[in-house]
Amino acid sequence: MYNIMIVEDSKPILRNIKMLLDKLNLPIHVAVTATNGEEALTALQKQSIDLLLTDIRMPKMDGLSLIEQAKLAQPELKVILISGYSDFEYTRKALNLQVFDYLLKPVELEAMEEVMGRVIKQLDNQRSRNFHELQEIVDPYDYAELKPSEYSAFLTQMMIILRRQPFTPERERWGQKTLQASLEDFFAPRPCKVFLSQTPQQFIVFVNRSVLDLYSSVHECLESLRRHLHAQGMDSSIGGQVAWSETVNLSELYHQISFILSTHQRLNNGLVLDTGNSVSMTRSESGGLDSISEPAFVHMIQAHQKEQFVLKLSELMNQWMEENVYVKEVERFIGLVVDTFAHLVEEQGAGIRLGLELRAKKLWDEETYHDFCRELTEWIVQSFEMLQSQGRKSKEVLFEQMDEYIQRNKYTSISINDIAVKFHVSPSYVSRVIKNVTQVTFVQYYTKLKIKEACRLMECKPDMKFKELSDLLSFSDQHYFSKVFKEYTGVSPTEYRERLHP
Repeated sequence: MYNIMIVEDSKPILRNIKMLLDKLNLPIHVAVTATNGEEALTALQKQSIDLLLTDIRMPKMDGLSLIEQAKLAQPELKVILISGYSDFEYTRKALNLQVFDYLLKPVELEAMEEVMGRVIKQLDNQRSRNFHELQEIVDPYDYAELKPSEYSAFLTQMMIILRRQPFTPERERWGQKTLQASLEDFFAPRPCKVFLSQTPQQFIVFVNRSVLDLYSSVHECLESLRRHLHAQGMDSSIGGQVAWSETVNLSELYHQISFILSTHQRLNNGLVLDTGNSVSMTRSESGGLDSISEPAFVHMIQAHQKEQFVLKLSELMNQWMEENVYVKEVERFIGLVVDTFAHLVEEQGAGIRLGLELRAKKLWDEETYHDFCRELTEWIVQSFEMLQSQGRKSKEVLFEQMDEYIQRNKYTSISINDIAVKFHVSPSYVSRVIKNVTQVTFVQYYTKLKIKEACRLMECKPDMKFKELSDLLSFSDQHYFSKVFKEYTGVSPTEYRERLHP
């Protein structure tokens, strides 16, 4: 259903236009009627209108002035002029104001039906496009409950992204219903709509851009909103931008605002950003983890230096608080920790990255920075312990798997690289695992298995020639086989066989 406003100073003509519209089988609703431009403009600021039908010559404010003012508030507003005047000057001005079409008085049903059919089709196409764009950014449950007619009043107006500040107490206040009620109170009498976005603790708000009439700038409006929410115990960072035309892609606009907000959000204290204004959008460097410190923290994890890491982490967390660093910098550090631990453990054959990432995300649910630091430290300690425990366990399990593979390949020639490829680990790690369990190198271990198999074959197959035995076990030649056999058994193959079969 589309809301229509009729502006006509002649009451009989106004009634006739309304009667003609009622006869049309179209999804339209005459929401407002007015007798002059000033009255219509006031109504437009309070209620969302999809289509404006207006006379040109009216008292107080004529139709062209009304259109010009209305387009400033709602650039996507469709307008149809209704007039008895076909003067070229009016037509030229109307084209500059992007009027959809003209209807001449007296308006006939056939002409009304043809023009309204075309404008409704255009509105349908726009609504369908916006509806699908909304699906890309709104929480799926929110989207599933929507109908196009329920949100059209808010789209292509002013988009605001609300993000909960980290460590804000009383998280239950950050509910969609609570925010909707709070923002309706703040923006009244202008309508607004709050959607839960697909990003946790982030909300999308659409409000009629006419709210800016009360403020000197978008920034001032958003700052007033931030203070309003703060007074209700909801600390937030806010980014907003006027959707300047109906051709704006809502998904792209959302991601643009969200990215800028993510880049600038600080650990303490909310902030406000007019993301449509490039002024002050450059990022300054402050706090966080510099490129010199990163390798040091990575090395401490790789070297299993738990105590040293925790000590340095404590210093870093104090620095974060003192310098009020960007949230992105803290997230980057935590991401570095996740990557380092995950890489070390996954090298041992255990896929735990998802678990580490989920635990890292839960850190941001803490209500105070003190709790966040405590949980971060505890998580780091547990990760070190997990790394040590998983290392022992994984090495034993991995060795059993590698031993089984090597046993099956005693009659072929396999290298440490072959084993590394087979088990998706590095050659150096294969070497460490085998040395840790057997106390010998891979070559010594593998050769010993072959010699042991040669002894077994000589016992159960006494007629087998040494050349056949050497070839079967993939030694390079019989002489080399004899040399290696004596190194491992202390006697030559001939002497060994004579002892078995005197």
